[in-house]
Amino acid sequence: MESTNDPTTERIAFRTCPLCEAGCGLELSIKNEQVVRIRGDKDDVFSHGFVCPKGTTLGHLHSDPDWLRQPHVKRDGEFVAVDWDEAFAVIEAGLMPVLAEHGRDAAALYLGNPGAHSLAPLIYNGQLIKALGSRNRFSASTVDQRPKEISSAMMFGSVAIPVPDLDRTDYLLMLGANPYASNGSLCTAPDFPGRLEAIQARGGKVVCVDPRRSETAAKADQHVEIRPGTDAHLLAAIAHTLLARGWADPSNLADHCTGIDDLEELFAPYSPEAVASICGIATEEITTLARELAEAPTAAVYGRIGTCTQEFGTLASWLVDVVNLLTGNLDSVGGAMFAKGAAGQPSTKGAPGEGRGFAMGRVVSRVSSSPESLGEFSVAVLAEEMETPGDGQIRALITVGGNPVSSTPNSQRLDAAIAGLDFVVSVDPYINETTRHADVILPPPTPLQKSHYDVALLNLAVRNVANYSAPVFELEDTQMSEGEIMQRLIALLSGQPFADFDASELDEMVTAAMLASSARDPHSKVADREPAEMAEQLSDSTGADRVLEIMLRTGPYGDGFGADPDGLTLERLVDEPHGIDLGALEPGRIPDLLRTPSGKVEVVPEPLRADLARLTASLERAWDDEFVLIGRRHVRSNNSWMHNIRVLTKGRNRCTMQIHPDDAQRIGLGEGGDATVTSRVGSVTVAAEITDGIRPGVVSIPHGFGQDMPGVQLSIATAYRGVNTNVLTDETFVDELSGNIALNGVPVSVAPA
Repeated sequence: MESTNDPTTERIAFRTCPLCEAGCGLELSIKNEQVVRIRGDKDDVFSHGFVCPKGTTLGHLHSDPDWLRQPHVKRDGEFVAVDWDEAFAVIEAGLMPVLAEHGRDAAALYLGNPGAHSLAPLIYNGQLIKALGSRNRFSASTVDQRPKEISSAMMFGSVAIPVPDLDRTDYLLMLGANPYASNGSLCTAPDFPGRLEAIQARGGKVVCVDPRRSETAAKADQHVEIRPGTDAHLLAAIAHTLLARGWADPSNLADHCTGIDDLEELFAPYSPEAVASICGIATEEITTLARELAEAPTAAVYGRIGTCTQEFGTLASWLVDVVNLLTGNLDSVGGAMFAKGAAGQPSTKGAPGEGRGFAMGRVVSRVSSSPESLGEFSVAVLAEEMETPGDGQIRALITVGGNPVSSTPNSQRLDAAIAGLDFVVSVDPYINETTRHADVILPPPTPLQKSHYDVALLNLAVRNVANYSAPVFELEDTQMSEGEIMQRLIALLSGQPFADFDASELDEMVTAAMLASSARDPHSKVADREPAEMAEQLSDSTGADRVLEIMLRTGPYGDGFGADPDGLTLERLVDEPHGIDLGALEPGRIPDLLRTPSGKVEVVPEPLRADLARLTASLERAWDDEFVLIGRRHVRSNNSWMHNIRVLTKGRNRCTMQIHPDDAQRIGLGEGGDATVTSRVGSVTVAAEITDGIRPGVVSIPHGFGQDMPGVQLSIATAYRGVNTNVLTDETFVDELSGNIALNGVPVSVAPA
């Protein structure tokens, strides 16, 4: 149906869904400037019409009355709507004196998960970090994925994360993942469930390792019911068995690896017999998993949030790739492969096969000496850095798309710490558990009012594609683009009075710097070109779109500003609303993608070798806690983002505590009865759901609920039944190497309320 300027005539718009990592294409029907229908875009080159329940609600999200449409400042304890100039004037008057008196480290920056799904934050967060000039930087990554980022960076020299080649594998072993509910994570794959079923349809096998019979485990060919927190033990035992039985064959990469010969000795303590009782998995079953991985024509091991959010998260993440390597399935068709995104991938820049590698712990946190990784501290130390007096105490906070009071451990402690700060600025559309403490809230437009390109996620895709989405709706008079919000904040923190801000000047500075950097790289498509000559070829794009255009044109598929007339440009993507297919993942990316000083895969990085001692010591532990807590996901939920959409929250109560019938009978708990769950740091009361689909000794509560704190202005989410599991999670229970929170395996007690 053709577009028209008549708002009463139905028009069609296409865009990529920004709500999760799957990146599904959507077809939107618009009439009277309202979304009247959303369905999957059957012509999308990646998703082919697949859509989940969340994607169909973008129209509801766009029209949510609780989504702020202009800045709000707090006066006498109440939020008041103001214009943008006044909002930035309040920030200038309130935040800058704190920095002037106490130094830049007196402010902390927290970057939330939504920033990974939004173009402007992905483009400008780095500049925001630089402008703030504080070492106190935090993000949702240390709640979620930091172990995988670290293990990959240690092995390959940059954060190059292999993804399972779902469309060509014969055997998939999944740990800590439930893609039937989450649509996948650190693995961008629209219709992940359909791709799993296709493995089975072509005669392959899907194995799901999970303490709970999740939606994915119920559909798998085999469900391995593991004890929470022991994925590293299981993977080490599989590696041990592959080596001890002579089943290991890493010959496809042997010439490009260092440290393979050390593995047999390192994994000697982890025989199936040694770990069986710890994992709660029979010796024979562990051996069979190793044999099946070795014998399958192609196979891939995939671990996700359950393997990261545990006390041995970095080891478990590393062992996923070690097992893929030992079975000859790393960087191989049907195994674990490396995407080559069109923009934003470090492993496609600079000299192929060499680099400075990865280092962490260059600085440590002030109070508990927690090491930095990837320029951030763990959110586990955020509260103590706010509470503890002295030089460098955090007195102010900037959040960008983050809700740490809901999403980080011991949330009650962090909530109290934020309440005591001198000044808080939040770039966020809602008054939620965190932003209710803000002095100024700067709301970005809705997803349908801004352009979209998955800079980060397409570098984790199971097929190389590129999709760009133009805004569906224009901004209202009271709104400001997300890019300009970020630019103005950057300028203000850099010492430029907000009244003197000129977005076009900043665009020109960023453009010149990016083009000059690309021209200086002798391995770039535009090496030795004149930046001014390339700038003349740019389209009329501005802000984040202009940065994206430069990234695309200088990227691995780009036109090189005319060097390759058939190459990728932003204009081409605009003209292809269903996306451009760049081809299947290619084997043999190693050694060129490596950025290690040795030019080889560092199979046994020294920090991981040292951390193995902690895992080995745990073999002697008594693994008999009465109860441990794990989380879970629902396909109609996305962290705490989507709970204010009535169509997604209606129906049965999904925030329940799942418990095994034997455990429920033992403690006298009935179906639907209220249970009190208590950890070292807190207690919640939640309705019980008795099911044999969970391992005895384990209870499961979904995360992201419990948005009923005083001051929260989320009319639907606040009224929903549910509790915040981060009242129970413990900021001292972490993966020691990465500092990542251990959300799974948290010791708790359970009793009838």
